[in-house]
Amino acid sequence: MRRKTLSMLLAVSMVVALSGCAGGNSSTSGSSASNVSASSSSVADASSASSASAEDQSGADTASADVLTHEEYMAADLDSEVTIETYVQAKQSWWEDEGQGKATVYGQSEDGAYFMYDMACSQEDYEKLVPGTKIQVTGYKSEWSGEVEIMDGTFEIVDGDEFIATPLDVTEMLGTDELIDHQNELVQFKGLTVEPANPDSGDTSTAFLYNYDGSGSEGDDLYFNASYNGQTYTFVIESYLCDSSTEVYSAVKNLQVGQTIDMEGFLYWYEGVNPHITSVTVVG
Repeated sequence: MRRKTLSMLLAVSMVVALSGCAGGNSSTSGSSASNVSASSSSVADASSASSASAEDQSGADTASADVLTHEEYMAADLDSEVTIETYVQAKQSWWEDEGQGKATVYGQSEDGAYFMYDMACSQEDYEKLVPGTKIQVTGYKSEWSGEVEIMDGTFEIVDGDEFIATPLDVTEMLGTDELIDHQNELVQFKGLTVEPANPDSGDTSTAFLYNYDGSGSEGDDLYFNASYNGQTYTFVIESYLCDSSTEVYSAVKNLQVGQTIDMEGFLYWYEGVNPHITSVTVVG
């Protein structure tokens, strides 16, 4: 969502990335002359040993980083560096910025969920981030319009167990202060009623909009409204997460005002609750 409001250039970069256009990986190679002196070789060996030692130290630093629990992470100051461990639940996007691959990923552990935005990631490693994969992430705790996330992170895959979250039913939490405690978690909503997508215009029959203001077209985000206990909430199909080829995208395009639906998705936040929906089922 955010990248779509920043600049057209950034949007074009994302489209290229999502089309599978991977950036080239740079590599370095050296050449040697047959008359290299023994003293030059010694200097090179010493430099290589020093570099290896630095790499070993870097690895040791990463391994010894203090891993925060979700509670400790939430208590940490904004803009502070944090290290967490979590399990990939879904991937939103991969793109390349000046030769650096960047990934946006939803993660969740038994004690809470995380949203990793623009995490440094090669396209090769992005393919390895399948749901359930455990990763350790170091980055900066940030906030964007109410969404708490990890920005500019790096990660490494952690061997061991896997975890796939079970959606938490938060229907009764809608409209309460308790809901934000589950930010970024995989959640479900049951028994909501589809409402007009743009009631202020006088249109009472259209159930969704392309983009929040109806300015988009096929392939853009879908916005739709649904109510529970007399209160109406806005939901979104984030097209980077679920594009126009997915079942949920088609399902929302086929919604009719007045239908009863169940939904699943990630409890994203943007100026209030703004769930990124991944599944919609008409139940009545």
